[in-house]
Amino acid sequence: MNASNQTFKVRVIPRARRNDICTDPDGTLRVHTTATPTDGVANDAVIKILARYFDVPKSSIHIVRGATSRDKVISIQ
Repeated sequence: MNASNQTFKVRVIPRARRNDICTDPDGTLRVHTTATPTDGVANDAVIKILARYFDVPKSSIHIVRGATSRDKVISIQ
């Protein structure tokens, strides 16, 4: 999936049983991560999962809004 220069909503589910991505009916991506939401560990895990999903380098993914929230806005350049 090519996602160059896109911004989209992400709902993070920390402490999940697995690392996975699914899509809600409204188009929001749900990112399940086994990481805990402390000291940015879950954010780093989400970036790594999204990089693998979109096949882009981790450095091209940025959290635009919601760094301390489960609901985030992500940008891929």
